Amino acid sequence: MTEANGAPAGLVPVPEDEPDLLRDQFLQLMRYPRLIAGGVLLGLLGGAWLGLSTADTYVATSDVRLRVATDDPFSATQSASKLDMNTERQDAGSRRTAERAAEKLGIGGQEEAFLSGLQVTNPPQSQVLRFSYTAADPQEAARRANAAVAAYLAERHQDTEATRDSMIKGLKNQLNPIAKQHEELAKTLTSNSPESDFSVKANLLNKITELNDRISKLDSLDMTPGKVIRKATPPTASDGPGWSLSLILGGTGGLALGLLFAWVRLVFDPAARSEGDVARALRAPVLGSLPRTDPDGPLLADDRDDSPLAEEYRSIAYRLAYDRRFADRRRLLVAAPRGSSRTAAAVAVNLAATFSETGKRVLVVEADLRRPFLTHELDARELSRPSWTDENAGGAADEEWPGRRRLLVDAGESGGFELVPGARVRNVARSLTSPETSRLVAEADDVHATVIVLTPPVFAYADALALVDRVDGVLVVCDPRGVHRAQLARLRDLIVGAGGTVLGAVMHRGQDTEPVRDNRGRGRKQKKGAARQEPRAAAEPAPRRRQEPTYIRHEHDDQPTLGLQTVSLPPDRQ
Repeated sequence: MTEANGAPAGLVPVPEDEPDLLRDQFLQLMRYPRLIAGGVLLGLLGGAWLGLSTADTYVATSDVRLRVATDDPFSATQSASKLDMNTERQDAGSRRTAERAAEKLGIGGQEEAFLSGLQVTNPPQSQVLRFSYTAADPQEAARRANAAVAAYLAERHQDTEATRDSMIKGLKNQLNPIAKQHEELAKTLTSNSPESDFSVKANLLNKITELNDRISKLDSLDMTPGKVIRKATPPTASDGPGWSLSLILGGTGGLALGLLFAWVRLVFDPAARSEGDVARALRAPVLGSLPRTDPDGPLLADDRDDSPLAEEYRSIAYRLAYDRRFADRRRLLVAAPRGSSRTAAAVAVNLAATFSETGKRVLVVEADLRRPFLTHELDARELSRPSWTDENAGGAADEEWPGRRRLLVDAGESGGFELVPGARVRNVARSLTSPETSRLVAEADDVHATVIVLTPPVFAYADALALVDRVDGVLVVCDPRGVHRAQLARLRDLIVGAGGTVLGAVMHRGQDTEPVRDNRGRGRKQKKGAARQEPRAAAEPAPRRRQEPTYIRHEHDDQPTLGLQTVSLPPDRQ
């Protein structure tokens, strides 16, 4: 039984809890120590600059409580809503106030310099203006803050008086004609005058009284613009946080900035950086992660009885054995997405050694017909007779791969397994899809037998896809740092589209890569020591390639199509 994502029921990864996901993300962020260190260094530099720039900076502060002009300062009905504190704050920081303060300080013409150090704020829900002045000298900071307060209050008092005088003048302009008219009417009135003239006189008198009352009220206004509730004094310490606090703040901010840089790099990093990325891209579990080993070391793990690497291979083999899809068919195709196939070969032969420990008869088929190398890497000897093929088979099978040649590989105390070595052939696709190859893979129908097929990287050649419909169980061997998540997803689509199933993945940490140039000067990536991995295969003369006609049979098409296919000629036919 399988799950919806294609993984076996026994190997479906358990959903991670949120703390586990956070821990995994944090560990992935730690993969970018240079970015984090750069952020911390940048933060420390910023903290040092902050401490240096504020070391000799002093701020003096003065508070002023504003009030409106009133005829009764003790009235409980005096409304504070008549004050627009935002407007008052802008007036306090205006150039006019700066000019008056600069004139008082004797620095006329330096209004811009004065305004650069002045800051006026309004605490919320209050009628208080706070004047803060920043200067390099504490005495000068206090003196300028008090000068700014005095200049603002003087300007406000002057504006209030000008407004009151203007209103009184307007009222008097209204009063004078009415008073003159009243005097003239009073002179003409007698006891025999009509009642209407006395009514007019009474109205004029009421207007005169009203205007006089208003003028008297304006004359009696309290014009105090505000009260200084805190006078600026020379500060005893600089305004900056200090060197220690500046460095602490800078380091903390730099660490946050470095983590942000690392997170952004992680988001836009296409490489599969963790087991979770590989499992999600392939929709299959990660069966194991190989420790870093010597790239030039032997393929079979040394001292298999006491080797962490051998134990890791045993763990992978046992997890495969519990996968019913593999246990029912016992066919396994091992391939890498890209790069060198040496690590995939090491996985194949070590899994074969592990399966042989359990009493299975194991056959390793080297289907890498481009650059075969297992014969030179393993301790193998020729079998006296083939035990996996029909003894009566002959003819073309002796000439073309897989032929009748079999090698017995000695795996020490683990036993041994048989190897069908790869060989250079004229037509790789024809050899991989030949009936002899199908009969070779079909040997796994024996319940005591297991067949492991090693192929070249999938994205380099399509050889693995040609065998997927026969082997169907695929084990992907990849370096998560050397393959993109999109490539793993595409690899799975290719395998599933060819009729196979991804059983799982084996992760390893490959060696650093270095760019090499081909004959056209284009840069390519190649593993260090790749030339040493296959010395004899590389020493063989490169086959000359030519095009030969071949028939291609398409699906749902009874008639084959004649096409051209590029084949490699052996040295003796070049």
